[in-house]
Amino acid sequence: MNVRAKKVASSFVKEISYIIMEDIKDPDIKFVTLTGCDVTNDFSFATVYFTVLNKDRKEKTIEALNRAANFIELELSKRIDIRKMPDITFKYDDSIAYGEKIEQKIKEINKEA
Repeated sequence: MNVRAKKVASSFVKEISYIIMEDIKDPDIKFVTLTGCDVTNDFSFATVYFTVLNKDRKEKTIEALNRAANFIELELSKRIDIRKMPDITFKYDDSIAYGEKIEQKIKEINKEA
């Protein structure tokens, strides 16, 4: 990812967080934490990564976010000056769960030692 794409991705995370907090009324989306964004170098696609507190609501949250993607793109186009707004998709970020799993394994190993 080039420098401009990284800056745009960072702006997307910030602005989408504000949009979710202030403009979206869907209760399935309210307790989302955005963890990052990848934007293609040609700005045609953006993948926004998120986590939720309640992992049982993961699938409902993915569906709700992808339903709201067009609205989010429209709001972003008002807030960020960009020639072409990328198509946005949302993806659950498994890295936090993976990190917790590794941390648990380390604790188990330390107990045995």
